[in-house]
Amino acid sequence: MSNKESASEAEKLVGEVVHYYSKIGVAVVELSDSLKKGDSVRIVGGVDTDFTQKIKSIEVDHEKIEVAKKGDSVGLKVDQKVREGYKVYKI
Repeated sequence: MSNKESASEAEKLVGEVVHYYSKIGVAVVELSDSLKKGDSVRIVGGVDTDFTQKIKSIEVDHEKIEVAKKGDSVGLKVDQKVREGYKVYKI
């Protein structure tokens, strides 16, 4: 198990990527905790994917929202390509 797979104590797992739309750069994330516009997240997965970004846009059913809650399936615009199974941490 690599260090990449484990999050630091300041980070909290908030979801997992379940789909990725490569043409528009949007990840569909199943949330296990709440997330809001402006939060910073770290996305980790695969061999070499580990990046942080600020959430600029959250959508549910093509509607822009400010806050998503646990259990929601949301679309997030992401800065890099991601794949199903990648973990999303709030930092």
